[in-house]
Amino acid sequence: MSNGSQPSAGAPTRRTLDAVSASLPRRYASERRFRLLGRLAVITGLVFVGSLFLSIILNGYTGFSQTYLKLPVTFDQQALDPDGKRDPEALRGGDYSGLIKQALQSVFPDVSGRSELRELYGLVSSGAEYQLIDMVAAEPSLVGTTRDIWLIASDDIDMVVKGHIDRDVPETERRVNDRALGWLEALEKKGAVDTRFNWAFFTNGDSREPELAGIGGAVAGSFYTLLVCLVIAFPIGVAAAVYLEEFAPKNRLTDLIEVNINNLAAVPSIVFGLLGLAVLINFFGMPRSAPVVGGLVLALMVLPTIIIAGRAALKSVPPSIREAALGVGASKMQTVFHHVLPLAMPGMMTGMIIGMAHALGETAPLLMIGMVAFVVDVPNGFFDPSTLLPVQIYLWADSPERAFVERTAAAIIVLLAFLIAMNALAVYLRKRFERRW
Repeated sequence: MSNGSQPSAGAPTRRTLDAVSASLPRRYASERRFRLLGRLAVITGLVFVGSLFLSIILNGYTGFSQTYLKLPVTFDQQALDPDGKRDPEALRGGDYSGLIKQALQSVFPDVSGRSELRELYGLVSSGAEYQLIDMVAAEPSLVGTTRDIWLIASDDIDMVVKGHIDRDVPETERRVNDRALGWLEALEKKGAVDTRFNWAFFTNGDSREPELAGIGGAVAGSFYTLLVCLVIAFPIGVAAAVYLEEFAPKNRLTDLIEVNINNLAAVPSIVFGLLGLAVLINFFGMPRSAPVVGGLVLALMVLPTIIIAGRAALKSVPPSIREAALGVGASKMQTVFHHVLPLAMPGMMTGMIIGMAHALGETAPLLMIGMVAFVVDVPNGFFDPSTLLPVQIYLWADSPERAFVERTAAAIIVLLAFLIAMNALAVYLRKRFERRW
């Protein structure tokens, strides 16, 4: 007869149970510490990201507005159209800068001396005369009249009005002296200072003057470049993914190709810029700083991403889809293009959008092919000199003027908005068309 106190076979001993029970508090405490560290890591990351976004927004939101000064401008016929013929070419060649100087002197008649007058003229941007040229060209009847015109202020005055230059610090510590500050305050008391939405920031090209600089040229260049990248990279990427996943034989050659594609996805982007410089520009003689060259370089860079995402999307389609299509008499080609590819297309499109967002944020390869050049005009085609939004941000960030810091942050906000929109579109497409098996 067996002893009742003897443990049955396979049952844990009292010593084992006691050891497990004794270790439970320690294990629970370790789990709590791990969860706490995880939460702290997430909170720390969110704090850093939030601080970065907050800094960008606080520095850049004022870039979407511009200061204007109201001055009584006399459109003197002798200065603009002495012959009285109202010839458009003659009107555009008038002395508009002299009109602005006369307007400033009429508001501040006590100002004299060459240095003081130079400071007075510095209240208004050099681009204000182009405002007057466009106004007279659109309305020639302005010649011979006097009108109160809102003229764009200089960058330093703009910074003072927006609060980026402190008025209370000593004169030696700010760019605007007390004399210019007094003139500005006199205009403010008259209600001749106003801040308006800066539409020119979105339509103008680059400029040496911060108040005239805009992202219009960079946005147009980004559009043409990404269009070239999309037209080249997406069809080739999809075709390569379909062939490698559905039709290519499984041998050492395809294995080597797959390994190289994965390795190309990890290659630094500047290498693709060097390749574009050596092959596209130096060998084929394609134009520098052209969107077509930038698009080709970015297409090479995002191709591995699109191929990898495409193959993953194809693998996610259940084998039963292929077997059912083949079972009812469909050919291999019909099975892939009529059944498999439509089901995998949402995943491919998601990979394409993520790849394009990656390309939009790249700067290094574009620097190598000359798209870092100072381009004033907005490009009108794929072969016109242009730059991209990330490169424009890089150029402005290197400028010493305080107003360019504002413009840089504002351009970053626009770029982040584009990137967030593209990633949101990728998430929407995945959620909208994704099928769970």
